[in-house]
Amino acid sequence: MFETLRNALKVKDIRKKLLFTLFILIITRLGCQLPIPGIDRAQISQYLDSLLGDSFNLLNSFTGGSFEQMSLFALNVTPYITSSIIIQLLTIAIPALEEMQRDGEDGRKKMNNITRFVTLGLSVMESTGLAIGFGRQGLLTNYNALTVCEMIVCLTAGSVFIMWLGEQITDKGIGNGISIILLINIVSRMPSDLYGLYQKFIQDKPIGGIVIAVAIIAGVIIGTIMLTILLNDAERKIPVQYSKKLQGRRQIGGQGSVLPIKVNTANVIPVIFASSLLQFPLVIKQLLGADPKGVAGAVLNCLNQNNWCDPEHPKRTIGLLVYLVLIVLFAYFYTSITFNPMEIANNMKKQGGFVPGIRPGKPTIDYLTSILNYIVFIGAIGLCIIATIPIFFNGYFGAHVSFGGTSIIIVSGVILETIKQIESQMLVRHYTGFLVD
Repeated sequence: MFETLRNALKVKDIRKKLLFTLFILIITRLGCQLPIPGIDRAQISQYLDSLLGDSFNLLNSFTGGSFEQMSLFALNVTPYITSSIIIQLLTIAIPALEEMQRDGEDGRKKMNNITRFVTLGLSVMESTGLAIGFGRQGLLTNYNALTVCEMIVCLTAGSVFIMWLGEQITDKGIGNGISIILLINIVSRMPSDLYGLYQKFIQDKPIGGIVIAVAIIAGVIIGTIMLTILLNDAERKIPVQYSKKLQGRRQIGGQGSVLPIKVNTANVIPVIFASSLLQFPLVIKQLLGADPKGVAGAVLNCLNQNNWCDPEHPKRTIGLLVYLVLIVLFAYFYTSITFNPMEIANNMKKQGGFVPGIRPGKPTIDYLTSILNYIVFIGAIGLCIIATIPIFFNGYFGAHVSFGGTSIIIVSGVILETIKQIESQMLVRHYTGFLVD
């Protein structure tokens, strides 16, 4: 990684793109510190912490702490990520969107415009809910229509500006703009989390305890990162053979290839879906100010991530089992709408390709489906392990950190993808220079 970065800095064009990306990221982090007029940031931070607790960590990590501080970029990239997922799911249900997605560059531009408008709508809805909710809790300096409108405009403008900054990185920087901003948000929270671990497990402890604590913390972090990288890079390569065709007096084709299928086909989406689904009843309970008792209260306690792996309340860990089952189900669901074995088999048949030993048509579809089901299960189990590691240490040892398995998956995936993109740009420049010379 460091060698790739060092070589990239030697190339003028790529160096300019890296510096431009760094400049945009500095603007992003500065915007995360700018306060919104008319609110009490200290009270809002305390209120949000008491409202959601550790279940708030994922959102706080995605926004780089700006949501907790309710800064100008409080919503950050979350509306854009949500709108992208919504559009991707609707593409399967709405034929017009599916056709638009297949229209090449023009279709991609139209899909991006739709995603922008959905992002704007979500930003307005979320900022309106926050403004009214904070006003009713007495967290606004003056709760009136002007203050509410001011907060809605600031939060919406911040979210749209973040989206624009991400597009600038994609167009003029090193690419993957929104992913890069999400990466820097997550990384910005890690020093404070590590300092919290230092205060709890290392500071003022005997030398023996310090050595053990450092070894365990380092081992868990490094092991999780290695497992995440292994899961992201793992893929099943299915051999594909193309039949020879007679063109004029020559035979063309007959070459062998592979069809790579990633083990973690759904990436981090199943974890996000499962977390959001479990947190939804808790958020509704807090917004309504209800305090249910009996069976309803017990169920809500099981859904609260703060109570999982707690030695004093082992029965509440049932919620963790529900969480893991949801991850597996969402992994199959998301893969089923993004990977179509029938379409792949038909495309292979049209191009004269076939899997050795498997007949084209329905046998190929059945073969790809069986392989996909097996791979998705392995990927889902890997996601469950990565997601469970921080939950276990948070619950059993009280190691409260904002970055967990989800964040590490995102960070590792974005870093690996960015490195590959930089290497491809260097390779293209090398071949271009060779042809020009």
